[in-house]
Amino acid sequence: MPYRPTKRVKKALMGTGVVLVLAGLNAPAAIGFASEQYHDYRIAQPAYKARYGSWQLMNTPGGYRLNAIHASLLHTGKVLLIAGSGNDRRQFDAGTFTTVLWDPKDNSYRKVKTPADLFCAGHTQLGDGRLLVAGGTARYERLGGDVERAGGRMLVKNEDPDKPMRLAKGTRFISPSGLTYHSMTAVTVPAAKKTGTGTRTKVTAAETTVFVEAEKKGRKFVNGVHAQYEIEGLRGADADNVYGLAQKLTMDKQDFQGIKDAYEFDPVKEEYVRVDPMAKARWYPTLVTLADGRVLSVSGLDDVGEILYGDNEIYDPKTKKWSKGPNRYFPTYPALFLTKGGKLFYSGANAGYGPAERGRVPGLWDLKKNTFEPVPGMTDPDQLETAGSLLLPPAQDQKVMVLGGGGVGESKKSTKRTTIVDLTTSDPVYRDGPDLPERTRYLNSVILPDDSVFTTGGSRDYRGRSASNVLKAQFYDPGSNSFRQAADPVVGRNYHTEALLLPDGRVAVFGSDSLFSDKGNTRQGTFEQRIEVYEPPYLHHKDIAKRPVIGDGPQRPSVGGKATYEVKGASRVSKVRLLRPSSVTHVTDVEQRSVQLDFTKRGGTVTVKIPSDRSLVPPGWYMLTMTDTEGLPSEAKWVHLP
Repeated sequence: MPYRPTKRVKKALMGTGVVLVLAGLNAPAAIGFASEQYHDYRIAQPAYKARYGSWQLMNTPGGYRLNAIHASLLHTGKVLLIAGSGNDRRQFDAGTFTTVLWDPKDNSYRKVKTPADLFCAGHTQLGDGRLLVAGGTARYERLGGDVERAGGRMLVKNEDPDKPMRLAKGTRFISPSGLTYHSMTAVTVPAAKKTGTGTRTKVTAAETTVFVEAEKKGRKFVNGVHAQYEIEGLRGADADNVYGLAQKLTMDKQDFQGIKDAYEFDPVKEEYVRVDPMAKARWYPTLVTLADGRVLSVSGLDDVGEILYGDNEIYDPKTKKWSKGPNRYFPTYPALFLTKGGKLFYSGANAGYGPAERGRVPGLWDLKKNTFEPVPGMTDPDQLETAGSLLLPPAQDQKVMVLGGGGVGESKKSTKRTTIVDLTTSDPVYRDGPDLPERTRYLNSVILPDDSVFTTGGSRDYRGRSASNVLKAQFYDPGSNSFRQAADPVVGRNYHTEALLLPDGRVAVFGSDSLFSDKGNTRQGTFEQRIEVYEPPYLHHKDIAKRPVIGDGPQRPSVGGKATYEVKGASRVSKVRLLRPSSVTHVTDVEQRSVQLDFTKRGGTVTVKIPSDRSLVPPGWYMLTMTDTEGLPSEAKWVHLP
């Protein structure tokens, strides 16, 4: 059917004609209005959509809008959106923590009871399809001028080898001069370690830390001298064995503090299930699934707001318990990718906390030997904070790309740089790729079924400061090592933004947390709660009705084996991929990967070969997609590689 303009478009064209007259009368406002009308007309054309794609704002009922900090695609096809307190101190103080399940099929929503403040936790996909969520927020930061009570780290010691000691939240610690401080959380100090016998008996005190705060306001509670603190309420031997030590208690800036809590989210029952807590509290940690299905938790701010210097932990989904991992320091939310052979590659991208001179160098981390091989060649190495990075498709090529980024902290620096490393070479080196259209930090990148990479959003300055949101999107083609234009998004996105691929081939984008709402940086920003969905050009193809359709076939194909699927349009299939579902926060998505499958066609069936290397296909659920010779991908079929 030939295209027929709608009434709205006809009005827009009439308006454009009027403006041509007004232009001669020097009417710039009218020209601007007509330009907007013409833009609306142009992006609505089928030819435009078939070349650049299109955007749609979803209608989210008010009761389900949230400050989306974390987004994970579940094997049910729903998206888990976690806000926790959502970077809103009022919600934190009220104990209001939010999680919403969004079903993109029918744009329906459901609230989920959230057991703790999971704001700025880490998360990853488990082998059975559950989502592990660990860490979160125990306390919000206080800037130097806002701190009214002295506080800091209290090291609590227990010299009793016969019993642990639990101290409730609010436990009072008394200084030698009689000043009193109380603990902000409950802690348990393990029993001391006893070795040897008789005269050779040796007792080593156990210890833990807790953040304490002065009971009253004022600078008289500042203590810059190392001191031992008595614990109120303890008597006799307990008072001798259990005590506090603090280097200093100040009114300096107090950073966010993490929690030890860990949960598995059950996508079927749609609820959080508590598992054993971590040994260390974490805020801003990265969780990455290993080849054997266990999970490594790395970095984060601890329970007193200090960065963890290498105290990493491993979670075993079988026992639901944590154990000590290899000790190595990284800044918070480091981008760590599982590579062939089981090593982790640190791309250099991270979300920020930690000294500028430490842990910023990319490299390969051998977990078994706990060795780290730096990878050179990075352009703008001082601008890797808030950079995007991903394992380029197909995963077998073992190429990692870094896109954009900014300077450490609230720096105004940002870069157009993209750079790629080939990890299959004997001496991997980053080599520059094509520049981004603009200097950009907070850029989200999503792997599509056709092997292109969709990148969108970001800002030039820290948290979109000075109205610097980048309203652009583009595709990166790994084959040609080049970018091509995509339709521009309507909504600006920067800090606290997430983007992920949906099973039907669309891309959903959530969140954004601008520091200010005006170019002059005079008005406080508001959190962006709208969901925007991008439809790539392949969904506007004139023959989209002929896209392949995957029918019957095994839901649990054998790793290393073959599996046959009935496919409508099997003869046209040219590419088969396994896509691991995203779990993204702070532009860090170490989950997404696209694995190339060898295949054969016969009649109306396609037989695929599943790789046997679990470092290439770690345990979990995957989206099986098939793309035809016209570049039209099927909707995904979920398969499980347990």
